[in-house]
Amino acid sequence: MRPVIELLSKREAAEWSIRPQDSVFDALKCLAQHDVGALMVMEQGKLVGVFSERDYTRKIELQGRKSEDTLVQDIMTKNVLSVSPRTGTKDCMALMSQRKIRHLPVVDGVKVLGMISVRDILDDIIADHELTISYLQNYITS
Repeated sequence: MRPVIELLSKREAAEWSIRPQDSVFDALKCLAQHDVGALMVMEQGKLVGVFSERDYTRKIELQGRKSEDTLVQDIMTKNVLSVSPRTGTKDCMALMSQRKIRHLPVVDGVKVLGMISVRDILDDIIADHELTISYLQNYITS
């Protein structure tokens, strides 16, 4: 499997983020606008958390809170697990599976390079398997 920096380099450069002092309602609008399941929470260029649909459902909806009245910083995941750009996709999948998470920020030192999702990893695995199948089919028929 390839390093995650290769996955990031193959897609749109924009990574969506919000600020800790934004309302959860604004964060939900951003999720919907960009059709993503999680946002990085950035403050002065530093990653301080991740806000996900899971945070919303468990910490707002199930607790009867109002998204308009709650700040992202009050419900975001603060202890963010991240990976380096050299981390392999297989290692990322294992980490996501073990920790039951769907998104991993990619960080080089203190610089945030982007975020990968389990969908990115699965797409890479499928592409790798399809390539292997193609090679094998060509080998068998030649």
